[in-house]
Amino acid sequence: MCGICGVVDYRSFSGQDAAVRRMCAKLRHRGPDDEGIYISQGVPAVGLGHRRLSIIDLSSAGRQPISNEDGRIWLVLNGEIYNFQELKADLINRGHKFKSGTDTETVVHLYEEYGDDCVKYLRGMFAFALWDSVNDKLMLARDRVGKKPLLYYHSGNIFYFASEFVSLLESGHVEKKINFKMFDYYLSFGYIPAPFSIYEGVYKLLPGHVLILRNNEARVKPYWSLDYTNKLKISEEEAKRKTLNLLEEAVRVRLYSDVPLGAFLSGGIDSSTVVALMSKLSSKKVKTFSIGFEDNDYTELKYAANIARMYGTEHHELIVRPKALEVLPLLVGHYGEPYADSSAVPTYYVSRETKRFVTVALNGDGGDESFAGYERYQAMLLAENLNAAPLFAKNIIRGLSGLLPDSVDPKNKFRRIRRFFEGAFLPAYERYARWVSIFDDRQKKELYSDDFSKKISNGAGNLVEPFLNNCSRKNMLDCLLNADVHTYLPEDLLVKVDIASMANSLECRSPFLDHKLMEFAASLPAEYKLRGGIKKYLLKKAIKGLVPKENIYRRKMGFGVPIGRWFSGELKNYVRDMLLSESSVKRGYFKPQVVRELVNDHIEGRRDNSPMLWSLLMLELWHKSFID
Repeated sequence: MCGICGVVDYRSFSGQDAAVRRMCAKLRHRGPDDEGIYISQGVPAVGLGHRRLSIIDLSSAGRQPISNEDGRIWLVLNGEIYNFQELKADLINRGHKFKSGTDTETVVHLYEEYGDDCVKYLRGMFAFALWDSVNDKLMLARDRVGKKPLLYYHSGNIFYFASEFVSLLESGHVEKKINFKMFDYYLSFGYIPAPFSIYEGVYKLLPGHVLILRNNEARVKPYWSLDYTNKLKISEEEAKRKTLNLLEEAVRVRLYSDVPLGAFLSGGIDSSTVVALMSKLSSKKVKTFSIGFEDNDYTELKYAANIARMYGTEHHELIVRPKALEVLPLLVGHYGEPYADSSAVPTYYVSRETKRFVTVALNGDGGDESFAGYERYQAMLLAENLNAAPLFAKNIIRGLSGLLPDSVDPKNKFRRIRRFFEGAFLPAYERYARWVSIFDDRQKKELYSDDFSKKISNGAGNLVEPFLNNCSRKNMLDCLLNADVHTYLPEDLLVKVDIASMANSLECRSPFLDHKLMEFAASLPAEYKLRGGIKKYLLKKAIKGLVPKENIYRRKMGFGVPIGRWFSGELKNYVRDMLLSESSVKRGYFKPQVVRELVNDHIEGRRDNSPMLWSLLMLELWHKSFID
């Protein structure tokens, strides 16, 4: 796991050597073990930078940038290629010569053999930049689901790329000009979707895509996507066996490491399954790491402890308290643009604790998006049935739902039911967008100042519209899974884990995101994933015996953080001071009276506004760190 950066300059290369070194320095946390620079001052001039976190082949032979035998192809890579040994054996048989035992060198020779199609042979998580001096071509590539980030900026005769915003901005040529059109997406979903960013001219390479830069022209093209249409005719028993076999294989290939490794353990189905399989495959005790809160409504430590006892792991627990938010300025600096998933805070702390003992940690990310683990999938299917009801019945339901009491507690069942009915009769994509949104369209309209509303583009629901428009109830679940694989998974969950873990120089590996497992899951009939109100139906059946029944069939808690209670308690003055500060009000983005109402209503217990307050807080902190 590493950090990469670089430049292709079609003008004079004056000063770019220093720029690449500055960009590299900003990625030290991603790769504290070594630094490597490649500079070619031809036309075009090229610079590649690399910060190394040593995982495989710890010798100097594993340094990057790395080249082929004649030095005409150079590569920097962030990530891990899990099938590199079998690829390497095949390439050696084809006549290629290797000088290291790294997975990175395999990609160089794979490119020599297959060109741009080399990415189709890779099994792993990666973002890489390859310079082909023979063809004056730069190739950027990102793994299939977006585990590893890659940003780029192309203006005039110069092209920069980097693993993180803080590195890209250090180039000295990227202007911090705010892309105000992205605010509507951010306030809706808590993130800014690829290929866009908060900065004008800065883009994120989409997962499963490559970018080819040649003759100062950049072309982006896809190389992979999931197919939900070609369904297997397979029995439930066979599907269970295949699922477990693929999962075991995905865990096994992720255990290869020349440094110590462990696992995040939440006590949920996915992380518990990963730990169970690690214990089966490992000759040593598995090191496990869990995080919780003093608030019992938000902690899963007892379920994690069940798994730790069952498999005799070397278990470590950490309690997060309100003072943990002291880390926010650091996190904001690493994320580089507004990002509003509050679980980034405990993810940072569990990563920091884990790094004390190991350098690599496996996790359970991706299980929900492949096997249907979210309650919103059930809600969407229920709403499809309700929409088939006569108009008079819908009107009665709307009227009755409006009588339900509201609550300041986000876990209150009446609050959840009321939220369901508020969106139940909207078109599918609007309904889904509303249920996963922080601010809905009405709330955003009330929040924006008159002048600011003219700068932004409304209608954030169009992010999911391509995936949910024209879906029938028969294929609705597949549409929802596909939507999350393209939006929520790579833009929220994977960004969170990559940044929070790499801020601590910790590599995270995700067996559930193995593309072979994901392709198999996509080919399964929908009723194997969601049946009779049971989420992850097939997965739960497949892991029977591996994971205790108490862990399998408990209600999903999610990685929630009690920020609502923190904001109305110990941190109420902090929130009020930050969001109603003179500098915040002067920007003129939002109506001060609306922000004040959001803060006061929450502190005084009239409504739970914690998601909205958190998103505004992270926006304010980003502004102070990068713009002011």
